[in-house]
Formats: sequence, structure tokens, C-alpha cells
Amino acid sequence: MGPHDMSDEEKRRDQLTSAPEATEEDAKPRIDVTRRDGVTRIDVRDDAAVRPGFGQPGEDEPRG
Repeated sequence: MGPHDMSDEEKRRDQLTSAPEATEEDAKPRIDVTRRDGVTRIDVRDDAAVRPGFGQPGEDEPRG
């Protein structure tokens, strides 16, 4: 199955699991998108393994 035969979800999973040490956990959804009355809401899932932000609670500067 080539990239043109894959659904968007299959392409996403393929890309997120192609790194040398990637696992299926890396491909799990991290956000929920809802659309209602012309408004789109994007929420980070409570069970997301990776969350946006600086890292650990209390950190006020990005690492690097």
C-alpha cells in the first residue's frame, strides 16, 4: 500500500511510528476536535502522553 492509497489517519500513524525508537503509543491521538455552530474547539486530551508547554509543571522557560 503506497502513500496515495492510505487514509489521512493511516498516513499520520505511519509518519509517527517511522522513527527508529517509535512505538504505537506515539501514534495515539493527543487532541479532540469538536465543531458546533460554526465554532471549532481543539482540546488536549486528558490521556495525552505528550502535552504542549514547557515540560514539567513549574518550568517557565523552554528547554534547549
